[in-house]
Amino acid sequence: MELTVQKRDSKANTAALRRAGILPAVMYGRSQESMPISLDRKAFEKVFAAAGESTVITLTGFGDEKEALINDVVADPLTGIMVHADLYVIQKGQKVTVSVPLEFTGVSPAVKDSGAILVKVMHEIEMEILPKELPHSIIVDISKLVHIDDKILVSDLAIPPSATINVDADEVVAMASKVEEEKEESSAPVDLSAIEVEKKGKKEEEEVPAAE
Repeated sequence: MELTVQKRDSKANTAALRRAGILPAVMYGRSQESMPISLDRKAFEKVFAAAGESTVITLTGFGDEKEALINDVVADPLTGIMVHADLYVIQKGQKVTVSVPLEFTGVSPAVKDSGAILVKVMHEIEMEILPKELPHSIIVDISKLVHIDDKILVSDLAIPPSATINVDADEVVAMASKVEEEKEESSAPVDLSAIEVEKKGKKEEEEVPAAE
């Protein structure tokens, strides 16, 4: 995916740029000095919707193409319209640390046929990886959960060769859990005779005339 960027005057009126459909942004990196840039907002929205923050994109417009990650996006809290973006330029040969989302696919027989509950313990996994091997997501096939209490572990995931993860291989990613039935609390039966005796005794006590 490509994104055309232009150098931006840091003194330019950003509000006016936004009204014109231009998104103010900044690009920076280990070998890239921080530089204010501008992007076509609609073009950026399309790229961001497809790439998110875990896919390498190619920046054009400066002669040499640059590989980058969308590091941060700020949106207006009222309108939801993007108002600023940070792009992290990747140095050639440099590994990047990214949280890659997990994508759950398939149908679990334990859930479908045995009434188990699918418990998703993880929703993303952080890894240090070469940009060219960075996946958009990691697939988790829940059809492997055949029986109740079956688990999918980190070791079962297809992790790219250059990736290093800081999670134990036996950590649970997802599992088919048994449905726990709620136990009704049994209340002790009320002793009506005791209540009747107490009421009766109180009434007799009230009827006794006070001693003169």
